[in-house]
Amino acid sequence: MIEFDNVSKSFWTGTQRKVILDRASFRIELGKSMGILAPNGTGKTTIINMMCGLEKPDEGTIRSDCRVSFPLGFMGGITSSLTATENARFIARIYGLDPDYVEAFCRWLTDVGEYFDMPVGTYSAGMRARFTFSLMLALEFDIYLIDEGMPATTDPEFNRKAGSVLYERLKSATVVVVSHQAETIEKFCSSASVLRDGKLYHFETLEEARQYYDYTA
Repeated sequence: MIEFDNVSKSFWTGTQRKVILDRASFRIELGKSMGILAPNGTGKTTIINMMCGLEKPDEGTIRSDCRVSFPLGFMGGITSSLTATENARFIARIYGLDPDYVEAFCRWLTDVGEYFDMPVGTYSAGMRARFTFSLMLALEFDIYLIDEGMPATTDPEFNRKAGSVLYERLKSATVVVVSHQAETIEKFCSSASVLRDGKLYHFETLEEARQYYDYTA
């Protein structure tokens, strides 16, 4: 469960204060995946980051009693001067997992051959994306956080394997996906909330959320 209790968050843009959440309260229960529809620039990524503890609210309380993933594509925790092998084994120890398993899983899914034993800082952007996504999928969570859908690479075989693993994970896990497109959310969720002016409006069906989102656009 993730619970936001009277949470507020805003940023100073240099000319005005941008409100992300204004005393918002909601709960994400295990087994009930949730989508959040919001236009670009309204703070979707900030909300996702608050859910996993990467950012703190200005006011209010955020509670969690389960394993929450870092957002798909998040690069934090990976050291560029270390090899993928060293990074995978280090992250495995942080999460109390078997380093041999995490390394083997990432090596299989990333499929970069000898580059897996080279510093991550030497990787191309596509190789880094494959490694970070592989690392997240190697760690099993109760709630997965997805910002704007599953990141795709230019490697169709990786996308196929990674997508297969992700959808298998989601059969027994909960997902929170934020996007400015309803089509992205409907791949994972049957209900959604709409973020408008710092308020989160929840709808039981995705169609209701889509209608409200389109009407207030």
